Amino acid sequence: MKNNREDVRRNPVPSLLRSLMTDHLDPGYEAAAAEREHDHSRNRTQRGGPWLMLGAVLVGFVLTVSAVQAAKAVSGNQEIQADLLAKVRDVRESIDELDASRATLGGEVDVARASALAGDTHGGAVLDQLRVVEAAAGLEAVHGEGIVVTLTDPAARPDLSDASKRTVGGKTVVLDRDLQIVINALWAGGAEAVTVGGVRIGPAVTVRQAGGAMLVDNQPVFSPYRLEAIGDSRVLQRTFVVSDAYSRMSGVAQLYGVGFAVAEDRSISMPPATPRAVRVASEAAVPK
Repeated sequence: MKNNREDVRRNPVPSLLRSLMTDHLDPGYEAAAAEREHDHSRNRTQRGGPWLMLGAVLVGFVLTVSAVQAAKAVSGNQEIQADLLAKVRDVRESIDELDASRATLGGEVDVARASALAGDTHGGAVLDQLRVVEAAAGLEAVHGEGIVVTLTDPAARPDLSDASKRTVGGKTVVLDRDLQIVINALWAGGAEAVTVGGVRIGPAVTVRQAGGAMLVDNQPVFSPYRLEAIGDSRVLQRTFVVSDAYSRMSGVAQLYGVGFAVAEDRSISMPPATPRAVRVASEAAVPK
């Protein structure tokens, strides 16, 4: 009987099985890859130089063509910009000429109307009524004493958490509602005529912001915004100082650095407001 503790000889792993477990690449493929790598490294220096030179030439050609095209595009944009600026100047000159012609014709109409109505009692009464209505509509140039309110955009944006509520394009500015509140306070204080940046405030005149521009009656005005009011200067200043508009703008000036100043002026001249086309009219009721 054989001893159970005798070492038992194990069967060795066949060589083919060992090869399948350890060598994952067929010897033929491995030899072909080694030969191809050897041939590639041997000819890399010989064949790489011309291709690199050709690539550099192509890259330089592409960059040169791009630079020439960019220069032409910049030149073309400058020409287009200059042409647009010239057209804008021409349109402005044409507008100025039309405004001057309208003012001249308006004066001639006023003279003809006065000569036609002044010689008659009824015509004189109608003429007086027209003058009252035109004065209320701001269609006559006026001159007199009053006060001037100046609002100025701050030089730099303050570091406040709510500063974004008062910014346009990332810059802290005077808002259109600021001008509107001040204008209403001046009217309520007894102003007879008001201008903003030289633009007369009349019926249907709007003050609004469009992007970074302030438009008064669709005309751009710029900081500092000068609001002029004709009337009794002492009364205007006294009533404005105690108004909500004054308190609001004082707070805005302290919080955001907006310039805010009020001063009397003994000599203020204002142009007439732009007349509006009359589309609908009705006869006034005769009081009983």
